Amino acid sequence: MRDVLVVDDDFMVADIHRRFVDRVDGFRAVGVARTGEEALTATKELRPQLILLDVYLPDMTGLDVLQRLRAEGDRVDVIMITAARELDTVRGALDGGAADYLIKPFEFAQLQAKLQAFAARADALQSASGVDQTLIDTLFGGPAVTPAKVLPKGLGAETGELVLAAVRGAGEVSAAECADAVGISRVSARRYLEHYLSVGALELRLQYGVGRPERRYRIAG
Repeated sequence: MRDVLVVDDDFMVADIHRRFVDRVDGFRAVGVARTGEEALTATKELRPQLILLDVYLPDMTGLDVLQRLRAEGDRVDVIMITAARELDTVRGALDGGAADYLIKPFEFAQLQAKLQAFAARADALQSASGVDQTLIDTLFGGPAVTPAKVLPKGLGAETGELVLAAVRGAGEVSAAECADAVGISRVSARRYLEHYLSVGALELRLQYGVGRPERRYRIAG
């Protein structure tokens, strides 16, 4: 069981993330912190294997928390979670040693995919008797783990490439528009789009109007 510390200054958001973590097999939320100082203290006391760390906190940024952890020699894994989309924030998180980066609001499936990827990397390191290129690619996102090669069961690589091509060609699509372009059902299109969203190949924009907001997808970055 991997222990996770949730850090977010919004009480309701923190509780949602905590419950999301508890739904993923092999993970449990062992604490919630709402400031940077609380996060640093909780990390020392609870010794989690992973921190879900919000960037915007009342007393310091999540990047500050990450830098202080590293300065103290703490190598706990960190997934940065924030609404920030600025390139400098992403670069700062990666330079600081964050394991991953997730933009909120996000759905359970997206966080689940990030946690499962984290577990796979940790397991690969623990079980490896030596280091070869396949392991390096697995750990650092090289050719062995391109989106087309990590599709979950029931999704095909060829159709996945068509979905990505449709998004790339249109610039931005809804599930219905993607389904029409590729020639698959709307449900299938949504599954592919949500998968690529979860692994960071796509990003989401909510278009508000009458009724529920429309989910629109575009190539990340």
